[in-house]
Amino acid sequence: MRTLPPYPSLRHFLKWCEETGQFRRIAEPVSVRHQMTAVHRAVLEANGPVLQFDTPTGVPSGQCDIPVVVNLFGTSERVAAGLGVSSDGLDDLGAFLAALRAPTPPGRLRDALSRWPMLKAALSTRPKQVKAAAVQQVCNCEADVDLSALPIQTHWPRDAGPLITWPVVITRPRGSEPDAAQTYNAGVYRVQVLDRNRLIMRWLPHRGGAAHHRSWAQHGEKTPVAIVLGANPATLLSAALPLPEMVSELTFAGALNQNRPRLVPAKSVPLLVPADAEIVLEGWVSPSETAPEGPFGDHTGYYNPAEPFPVMHVTAVTHCEAPLYLSTYTGRPPDEPAIIGEVFNRLALPTIRAQIPEIHDLWLPPAACSYRIAIVAIDKRYPGQARRVMMALWGMLPQFSYTKMIVAVDADIDPRNWDDIAWALATRMDPGRDVMILDRTPMDYLDFASPEPGLAGKLGIDATTKTGSETGREWGTVMRTEKVDHAFAEDLIDRLMPELRT
Repeated sequence: MRTLPPYPSLRHFLKWCEETGQFRRIAEPVSVRHQMTAVHRAVLEANGPVLQFDTPTGVPSGQCDIPVVVNLFGTSERVAAGLGVSSDGLDDLGAFLAALRAPTPPGRLRDALSRWPMLKAALSTRPKQVKAAAVQQVCNCEADVDLSALPIQTHWPRDAGPLITWPVVITRPRGSEPDAAQTYNAGVYRVQVLDRNRLIMRWLPHRGGAAHHRSWAQHGEKTPVAIVLGANPATLLSAALPLPEMVSELTFAGALNQNRPRLVPAKSVPLLVPADAEIVLEGWVSPSETAPEGPFGDHTGYYNPAEPFPVMHVTAVTHCEAPLYLSTYTGRPPDEPAIIGEVFNRLALPTIRAQIPEIHDLWLPPAACSYRIAIVAIDKRYPGQARRVMMALWGMLPQFSYTKMIVAVDADIDPRNWDDIAWALATRMDPGRDVMILDRTPMDYLDFASPEPGLAGKLGIDATTKTGSETGREWGTVMRTEKVDHAFAEDLIDRLMPELRT
């Protein structure tokens, strides 16, 4: 499945980026307050390289010699590479993820042998525990903890303060053993710096980290937490992937890398952490203490209001010698989460087709905050099918419960082409017949258009060709160009308009 070499650490991936002309170092001083975000956004919008700011300024402690790396996944090519494949290999990886969710037993020896790569990948998920690790070459504990020494960015003018945006937050449920990595959850959550040794964990209730926190808090106990900064790309992307609940993100990273993940016991909390990370923040999240988190600029393009979230007391900061600090910004698309979302959209398609076979293609436009609008192309066979598919999508995966509008089109429409979509809407949709509206359904509470926090309507638009009882009129015939001799056509175009070839 993997076609690129494994990247055991962030630095291995940065070396690949440099070798392929996708890495630039910036020696000039650039402030972590607003300036880095402005530069990063301009480079990302130009499909530019990974950036390493070697001289960050504006750090609260005064001076910082830790370089800041941004735009790691600023192109879909680098997201695919982080998963270990070229863009052409994403479909095979998507099929592997679909098999994880609904594996089928092999029918014969040849079929069993064909599953060997999947078996090997599963075996690679068994963690390897080590006693010493690069990420613990330097350890600052208790009174020596000072988060103001890290080059944590303040991204937008009205942000409440410094915000950690690319953390892999590791937790485990109460009652599990520290060395039972298969029970761990690793998620990417927003983390606000409160002061020199306190953070605010923005855990939404449906996320895995929040569920683990509840399991401890219900018994009045604090939750052990490790925040990994600068993990290898497989771990970063596994933490963001919508994996099945029974699959641990840390161990799945081993399958992506086709190497057993190396974990080391944390210094001050009962957890294992990635041995080859750049920086780890260790500590405990209070069962009851909260603090107002935000406001911060969010993926919607708006600032979200301040709300109370749990407080984490940092008991240790460990890192390798001369560490790197990985960061990004979150805002109105395009941003890195939107680009990652496009790749994940493609990875999810085989899983979606396994549940709804008539789906031909599906697109979540990044400009619509990656999941608020979906365009689905179906192989239309019977009346009412488009509505059935739309309702199935809303109920299939948790992500689709936040999709406020679905447009269904036929398989001859490219769902990634707005001109095709507009044509289908204009010629195959009647507002009085083909619009379905639902009320009081789940919605991201950050959606300010919702009349009530967490509840909103859904809009389904059937822009498919109407058949059978869906219409009482004879449907039109689509005009198509007559097939011609391609060699003749190309020769004619070359003679008439040679600039097209140039």
